[in-house]
Amino acid sequence: MSGQQGGRPDRRQGGSHGGQGGGVRRRDAAGRERNRAPQRNRTVAAPSQRHRSADPARLVAFEVLRAVSGEDAYANLVMPARIRHHRLDRRDAGFATELAYGALRAQGTYDAILSRCVDRPLDKLDPAVLDALRLGAHQLLGMRVPAHAALDQTVSLARAVIGAGPASLINAVLRKVSARDLGAWTAELTAGQTDAVRIAALEHAHPEWVVRALRQALVAHGRDVAEITDLLEADNTAPVVNLVALPGLGTLDEALDAGFTLGSLGPGSALSSGGDVGRLATVRDGTVRVQDVGSQLVARALVEAPVLSATPAGGERWLDLCAGPGGKAALLAALANRAGATVLANEPAEHRARLVRQALAAVPERVWTVRVGDGRDVGAEQPGAFDRVLVDVPCTGLGALRRRPESRWRRKPSDVAELGPLQRDLLESAVRAVRPGGVVAYVTCSPHPAETVAVVEDVLRKHADLELLDSGAALDAASLPGRLEAGHALPGRSGTTAQLWPHVHQTDAMFLAVIRKH
Repeated sequence: MSGQQGGRPDRRQGGSHGGQGGGVRRRDAAGRERNRAPQRNRTVAAPSQRHRSADPARLVAFEVLRAVSGEDAYANLVMPARIRHHRLDRRDAGFATELAYGALRAQGTYDAILSRCVDRPLDKLDPAVLDALRLGAHQLLGMRVPAHAALDQTVSLARAVIGAGPASLINAVLRKVSARDLGAWTAELTAGQTDAVRIAALEHAHPEWVVRALRQALVAHGRDVAEITDLLEADNTAPVVNLVALPGLGTLDEALDAGFTLGSLGPGSALSSGGDVGRLATVRDGTVRVQDVGSQLVARALVEAPVLSATPAGGERWLDLCAGPGGKAALLAALANRAGATVLANEPAEHRARLVRQALAAVPERVWTVRVGDGRDVGAEQPGAFDRVLVDVPCTGLGALRRRPESRWRRKPSDVAELGPLQRDLLESAVRAVRPGGVVAYVTCSPHPAETVAVVEDVLRKHADLELLDSGAALDAASLPGRLEAGHALPGRSGTTAQLWPHVHQTDAMFLAVIRKH
């Protein structure tokens, strides 16, 4: 499948890294040494070569898949803890991450292949066995792991953590998988298919409904539907780690010394393709944060949009209506600290509100306050109280599929319809909460037209005192010099919305609409 992570040739063929055989001297029952010739070939299934323990990197990947499928966990939250628990070095941590994320991204395609190789429906398999098969399939079809190593180590993993019987089944199934490469399997799966969406879904490991939604999104935001292949491939490419130094509080010096490079889109941002960012003291103290540059830009765009009302005594008041887990709130608070403003960060769930407080801890406390409550109530409780309002609504997250590999298989088409009323209610609350002359930034991490332009149009239609501003210009003003060209005019509107794309801007697919209240 296009865009799958490659990886280096694997060396975990015996023990932790090195190969086996190769002139190792052993003693027979009489104590005499005997030499095994290095050229002698043995099958993976030979008892003498059956490993009895799991390779730690593969074990971490397996534990992540089990947590995702068995506990509904998020891979990006589970992975760091498992890496630390098993004390993986940087190389093994990279392998484990690549293996787990790749298997999760391509799960739908791998399951279609596995269903051709298993004599029963996949939902009749033990879930642990199915996860092990997915890991083996990704090593065989999506990574540069030698086939014998992928088979041997996956069977060893299964024997160690599942059992000998399941290990035999896994060995038999993966041998069938290894008979073809990914291109041949994809050709078999798509043979006779005429539906372009169905073919793209299999070739690029996305659910069919997501492919359709992304095709619609491209058109709705003024792009060519032919870009769908590039977009799907971008979803399957491992994203770089994005950092942002909180303005006036953090610096990127330590990150740059550690091999990060300056970002080309967001001011005060840095990029890295690997490594444990937790080793950076500035990340640990919260003055430098991990945050996709698209999220950085939409927060900065709210601050760049001009407010027409006079600045109230004591400075502007800003509102982050849906603040959890706190990344954008921290950046807004740092910007507010420099601008002499204050921020109210609202979060309905207490456990997420704790995360918001942790994120804000690096910013002087006089700047921010956390409210625990339903964001839909803020507009009625504090009408016209804020100069700037960020409403980053709950959404399907279709714009962050590369960072959340499991989410494409969790989400359902019905989620879009279920989230719509909440998104509209939150934007209505934001509109009530902003003072005349103030601005509201409606943000989603999804390009789906039902979550973006449709919501904005519905709310604008109900309020004659609202004006859609040039959101693309606000995004450009928030970025480093060089136009993003993310703006798109809505029919009958003088302003624009803005949509970022992973295949165009190398960011999450963040949507932005900046609205002024008159």
